[in-house]
Amino acid sequence: MAKIAFLLGPQFEDSEMQKPYDAIREAGHETVIIGLKAGERLEGKNKQASYTAERAIQDADPNEFDAVVIPGGSSPEQLRLNPHIQSFVQAMDKQGKPISAICHGPQILISAGLLKGRKLTCYPPLQDDVRNAGGTFEDKEVIVDRNLITSRTPKDEPAFIRETLKAVQSAGTVKA
Repeated sequence: MAKIAFLLGPQFEDSEMQKPYDAIREAGHETVIIGLKAGERLEGKNKQASYTAERAIQDADPNEFDAVVIPGGSSPEQLRLNPHIQSFVQAMDKQGKPISAICHGPQILISAGLLKGRKLTCYPPLQDDVRNAGGTFEDKEVIVDRNLITSRTPKDEPAFIRETLKAVQSAGTVKA
């Protein structure tokens, strides 16, 4: 089975964390919630879900993980400028490991400089940011471009989860 990192900060979109997290765990994969500080309690913006960061980003080794999921909401905005967050996703991308980002999640990929020549989707108001970062925005429920899996909003969660699980399953199989 695969080991999946969830990059999480305060004010995440509740369902964009909860539904993929639960689906990945139900499929038998290991999950680790990574935040800026280990032990920090993180609450969703709708107060429907809360999680505790199990590890601080500076203590997270990308080589230990098979994939990373980045929920949306205000969480990515609070994480995107952290150099450890940026280097973590850069290392995951360089190794071709799955990176799933929904809604505002691609803000982290923008700040990490990972979008040049890539096709993705996100929360539609961010499309100019995607283009300015060298990416191609498409308004679709889910886009898979090599190792990047992206979706727009909570209504796209079923497609986002489906494609993330496919990629995670492949990542776990490759490792095994």
